[in-house]
Amino acid sequence: MVFKLVISDGKSGLSVQKELDDKATKSLIGLKIGDSVKGELIDLQGFDLQLTGGSDYCGFPMRRDVQGTGRKKILAYQGVGFRKDRKGILQRKTVCGNTVHAKIAQVNLKVVKHGNAGIFDEVKKKLEEKKNPEKAPEKETGEKTEKGSKKPDKESSPQKEVPVQNSKDKKQPADTKPAEGKPKAGEKPAEPKK
Repeated sequence: MVFKLVISDGKSGLSVQKELDDKATKSLIGLKIGDSVKGELIDLQGFDLQLTGGSDYCGFPMRRDVQGTGRKKILAYQGVGFRKDRKGILQRKTVCGNTVHAKIAQVNLKVVKHGNAGIFDEVKKKLEEKKNPEKAPEKETGEKTEKGSKKPDKESSPQKEVPVQNSKDKKQPADTKPAEGKPKAGEKPAEPKK
């Protein structure tokens, strides 16, 4: 029984995934959506977290308004586990209860109070590298053009296909010509050369 935690920060918009050991997962069992969690339970000193949801081992989402631990079929018109196509649609959906139990696979938490540990620092560094690829070291493979892109190989580039006029289904590469002995549709056959 191992939970995957998804810890998100509302101020920065970042989230971190973390796996828990058996001791920490047992401390989360029995909590309901909206309950507060001390960061010391999951090795985050000084943090205060709030349980916002999760999903079970089959992917059914937890809903705040469904009491208990098991799965239930509800008539949903909005909320978690339901995507509205049109206004006024009701749909029968299977969802998980609002209490954390042994068959929960993922628990979502949000940060209410920040602590000393910088758990979002690695995520910030990765995002900065994606935004500014010039600062990140480049791996050079093959010849480069002036703009920094790789030169295309003539042999590996796909040939354009042009439909043959005398056949609806067959296609022929644009570089090749139809056989000289066969006439095109609607033409007279060519006379042999003497």
